Amino acid sequence: MRIRSQKDFASGLMFILVGLSFSFVARGYSMGTAAKMGPGYFPFLLGLVLALLGVIVTIGSLGTKGEEDQLARWDLKTLLWILGSVVLFGLLLKPLGMVLSVFVLVVISSMASHEFSWKGALCAGVVLVLISMGAFVYGINLQMPVWPAFITG
Repeated sequence: MRIRSQKDFASGLMFILVGLSFSFVARGYSMGTAAKMGPGYFPFLLGLVLALLGVIVTIGSLGTKGEEDQLARWDLKTLLWILGSVVLFGLLLKPLGMVLSVFVLVVISSMASHEFSWKGALCAGVVLVLISMGAFVYGINLQMPVWPAFITG
């Protein structure tokens, strides 16, 4: 058996790994029943569905139909910009609040783009802050610091 689509094969393996990991962690929570679900019920089943989807994609990558492809080389610089911006967001959320943290996240992750421009990054930051405010603060009343602690004091 030959791997025809390396992208699909790698994606399928990633789905399997992530799905089984979620299901494994969810086992530590109360499952409950279908009528009265516990906190572990949905993540456990969703992890199994994701793993099953991964098996289907992996098997599909071994078929004789479809186009043959290769995995591209990883752009480590891009990966580090994006992962770094997410880690920084997590570290800044409590002291700086959601508004500034989302703005920093968007601007720094925009630097991963090969077509980066300050104007585009700043505009995207403002738009995503407004969307985040509307969805999380006003839409579902999520309890998180919106502004820095030194402003709301």
